Amino acid sequence: MAMGCSKLLLFTYLGLQFLVPFTLGADPFFQSNCRSEPGNFTANSTYKANLDTIFSQLNRTSLTDFNFGFYNLSVGESTDDQINAIALCRGDRNQEQCNTCLNEAITDLKQRCPLNKEAIGWHEFCTLRYANRVIYGEMENSPGSCLRSGENASNPDQFNLALDNLLSNLSGQAAASGSLRKYAANSSELAAGLFQNVYAMTQCTPELSQEDCSACLTAAKGGISSCCFQETGCRIYRPSCVLRFETNLFYQNAVPLPSPAPPPTSTDGNGGNNTTATIIIVVASVVGFLIALTIAICIFMRKRKITTRQRVETVEDNIKAESLQMDFATVRVATNNFSDANKLGQGGFGAVYKIETSVHG
Repeated sequence: MAMGCSKLLLFTYLGLQFLVPFTLGADPFFQSNCRSEPGNFTANSTYKANLDTIFSQLNRTSLTDFNFGFYNLSVGESTDDQINAIALCRGDRNQEQCNTCLNEAITDLKQRCPLNKEAIGWHEFCTLRYANRVIYGEMENSPGSCLRSGENASNPDQFNLALDNLLSNLSGQAAASGSLRKYAANSSELAAGLFQNVYAMTQCTPELSQEDCSACLTAAKGGISSCCFQETGCRIYRPSCVLRFETNLFYQNAVPLPSPAPPPTSTDGNGGNNTTATIIIVVASVVGFLIALTIAICIFMRKRKITTRQRVETVEDNIKAESLQMDFATVRVATNNFSDANKLGQGGFGAVYKIETSVHG
């Protein structure tokens, strides 16, 4: 009997050890909406197989590709069986925390909406939704959910004023963020000298435009009056956006985004044209200078050649002229005393005689 009780206690202890991590790791405030309008699927249907594929891909994707906590998945070719899914982790969750949250959201949705074709679940740190229609890029405010703290503000007027300004600023920051993540979180002092802050965060799915994100957060902010007006804490959930505020710090530093790429050296058309024009001017100047230098060298060489030739011809002419100059005695001897035998004829300047060169040489 004692042995049986010991085995039972051991079995109970091991069972509790197995269940405690799952119980403590899950979000006790998980919210969901299992939409009945689109209908249900059967356990052995193609739709069920496609949904399981979505969950499997989401687990694999979140393990290997963080994508800053945003996933857009689609499975199925048939209109009736196609499933589109969107998952979004809060901006301060890292890859491991995001993966844990999505796994818990999948488990909770399987339990709460086992056969619904369309469902959405809001975990504290992530949102998961799927449907048999296009949901990517579509801003949707319903269905929604709200979680209230149940604690009223001690000074509602001061609290609401500080909260309204804070949520307006954060909504503008989140909406104006880039396509990687639309998330903002910060705090504000309730009133000077009170040393009490209100903390808040806002987030949209990042594929939304700035206008759609702003509209979603404005609608969510408007839901405070009907859900948790003058309370010190609240979570407003919408399919395309979420907001939350508390009087205690509930968020961490946002996961850093990659640094933006450096801008190109010239970002406009005028800069490019100016650069091109500068290059053309420099090249043209260099080419022009080289052409002018070549022409000058050619002219100089040609003049030098002509001058040298003229100098040579002058020397030759002088030599020839000198060679023809003889005194009278030499001429008389060369013509045999102006002999008629040496006379060649009569010209305009007088008689012409032949001479004996040997005499001159």
